[in-house]
Amino acid sequence: MRVTFQLKTLTVAIAAFSITSVASAAGLDRSGQDITAFLQDGTYAEAVYTYIDGDVTGKDTSGNKIDDIAESYDFFRYGVKADINDTFSVGVLYDEPFGAAADYNGNNNFVDQNPASPRNGEGTNVEVRTESITGILGAKIGENKNFQVYGGPVAQRVKADVKLRGTAYSAANGYTTHVSADQDYGYIAGVAYSKPEIALKAALTYRSEIEHNAQSSEIYPIVGTGAIPAPVESALGLSTQRNDSIEITTPKSVNFDFQTGINPTTLATAKVRWVPWSDFAIVPSLYNDVSKISTRDDKGLSLVSYDDDQWQVELGLAKRVAPALAISGTVGWDSGAGNPVTSLGPIEGYYSAGLGAKYNVTENWAVSAGGKYLWFGDAKGQIPTKAMVSNFENNDGFILGMKVSYQAQ
Repeated sequence: MRVTFQLKTLTVAIAAFSITSVASAAGLDRSGQDITAFLQDGTYAEAVYTYIDGDVTGKDTSGNKIDDIAESYDFFRYGVKADINDTFSVGVLYDEPFGAAADYNGNNNFVDQNPASPRNGEGTNVEVRTESITGILGAKIGENKNFQVYGGPVAQRVKADVKLRGTAYSAANGYTTHVSADQDYGYIAGVAYSKPEIALKAALTYRSEIEHNAQSSEIYPIVGTGAIPAPVESALGLSTQRNDSIEITTPKSVNFDFQTGINPTTLATAKVRWVPWSDFAIVPSLYNDVSKISTRDDKGLSLVSYDDDQWQVELGLAKRVAPALAISGTVGWDSGAGNPVTSLGPIEGYYSAGLGAKYNVTENWAVSAGGKYLWFGDAKGQIPTKAMVSNFENNDGFILGMKVSYQAQ
């Protein structure tokens, strides 16, 4: 006897998954650029809140303890989708895809300990935030409309602040840069396949890189102190402070989302994500020009860069345990973006385990909640010259999330 899985029955089970499905571990990745809200049936809307807290401690090369540098952070994600007719669908998504939040304090090589310095007691700090709005138009094709192609524009805003402090950064101790908010545009494109009788959905989504041309304000205290020969400073046009443009290109990405029914009340899911962080770099002009002196070439150094691409995999199961209640569990792995890695984010990927639940308050409205525990990979921190300056081991973190959703078919 053939058994079919009613998709509406399994809707309770699937929606708890995307609450805490991705966390920052490789490069500047945060939200995972989830588009599953657009893949829901009928009219759908969701509001998701995510809170992330990591415990990242280590030691510098002098053996000094580095207390937790990972600042907790939170962000929202919104999505709305509607069918125009049985062929065309439209959707709008908001998320905060990339970011960083790290702050050094205490008595270590990442805090300015010089009593004569105007920055005495200040620690190394980084804050990067992005916001993204994606518009999507989808069209179902094929005899049974099992296939869907979709795409649309993406508007993205980015801003950043970086402070380098302490002897770990040698001549760059005291360097500061502020990158003003800049908005630019890219696109999304994808293809999906569905087979409702077994609750199967599969989607492959590509997001383009987005090139930002922002304004930056840099301060480099070593310039003008005599540490750099005056003829060299003059030849390179160096001064203590510089206002200039900076190009920051946020990376492209590919996401694969999959689900299928195992039985009428159980669903299996899988997510795979790839981001080429090895192509990413932040290169402020003053920092780069000063670095040309130490590198003795015309290329200089990036302030932030990564060696490897990121691969992320997450597998899950969801079970409807009552007519209005479902629970879910996930396990995941993130490759990280290389080791050694920048001292502004010294983590090499993670392993994770998570639990979630969803309760249908009414036929259309539901509330979901979930949590995830992360085991971070050990990493050695390095500065742009590739010199090792720290070691971080045995670190972990957690994610909490909550979602309110509406669905009408």
